[in-house]
Amino acid sequence: MKRRLAVAGAAWVAGFFLSVSQATAATPVLSTSGPGRFEIASLEAGSATLVRTEAESAWRWLAGPLGLPEQFPTPIFVRIVPAAEWAEVSPFRVFAEPGGVVSLRLRWSEAAPEFFVRRALVQALLVRLAVAENGVQPQLTAPLWLEKAAVGWWRTRDEPAMLDQLQQDSQGLAPPRLADVLGWTRSEVEPRVLEVGSVWLLAWLQRESTGGSEWRNFRRRLLGGEEPSAALAASFPGRFSDLADRELWWQTGWHSMRRVRTWPMWGAAESRQTLADLARVVLAVGEEDAVLPLRFALRRRDEPAVAAALAAKTKELEGVLPALHVFYRNVGLALADCFAPGKEIGLDADGLVAEFEREWREGVEMETKNGELMDEYEAGRRAGRTP
Repeated sequence: MKRRLAVAGAAWVAGFFLSVSQATAATPVLSTSGPGRFEIASLEAGSATLVRTEAESAWRWLAGPLGLPEQFPTPIFVRIVPAAEWAEVSPFRVFAEPGGVVSLRLRWSEAAPEFFVRRALVQALLVRLAVAENGVQPQLTAPLWLEKAAVGWWRTRDEPAMLDQLQQDSQGLAPPRLADVLGWTRSEVEPRVLEVGSVWLLAWLQRESTGGSEWRNFRRRLLGGEEPSAALAASFPGRFSDLADRELWWQTGWHSMRRVRTWPMWGAAESRQTLADLARVVLAVGEEDAVLPLRFALRRRDEPAVAAALAAKTKELEGVLPALHVFYRNVGLALADCFAPGKEIGLDADGLVAEFEREWREGVEMETKNGELMDEYEAGRRAGRTP
């Protein structure tokens, strides 16, 4: 039985923080991860900053596999609720409203597990995609396997050591049936074999998809509420003739993906966008977000808020460096030099940022020149001038 999306009244978003604010006599802190992405409201700045950082990371790692747009017409509204004010069993709830607004209520405490924050953000992204592509309908669904797969993909890209752990776990497991992965329903027990299978299935579907179109079509059908097996057959025509053939296709994918030592290298555009996001330092100032120029942030890194932001950026950059396209590898290394702590970092800020900007220009120039050469080759091929 599929889990259906909860639908809240339009007054909920407006009234929720009013009631909490009246109870706590506090003014909500507003923060955004980018236009049309996540808008976060909390009663204290620390939780808003941490959730915004995770939201930025979610978009960075999942934009490709989930096919996220540059931005949604309206953002996902995240409301962080103090644990003392939370009365529900689940640590988060996602709502899709009749007007197309998607909201996330998230329980917060200092001990809130990162895993549940990430699951909440992923589920909200899936619901927002479903609404963007299908409107608010009763049959919309956020499949558990896709939620777990996206969280696993995010974690293994953000922390490369977790890919090794996933592969080690896979060695002692037999592949689950494809129907069991696709039909996984929510309960108190979440078998590890299905978690592992979900990540490998997401990776395999992307690898098998021609130009990504088959996987995107399958993902769209799933979020629209179609039966998973039928949606798979319709989205990947000609890949398997019957259930036995489909199961063999999947088991081949399981064994193939679990032996891959690293995720594939990114394309130039993905590498460029990721580095641009990482070089953008955002701090919550009162009820607004402020974007600090990189030079200014480095000069003020002794301030706790700036130091925390740069530390988070450093951790993210360490995870992406191995995957960067060759055009942007030196750009990533130059940015790492900017983030690296040092006694005289403030004095060196101008020189470090100048080197980063120089490498950036060279990376963009190589990407642009390569694109021009590929366009020229393709034009010649169509005209019969190249083999």
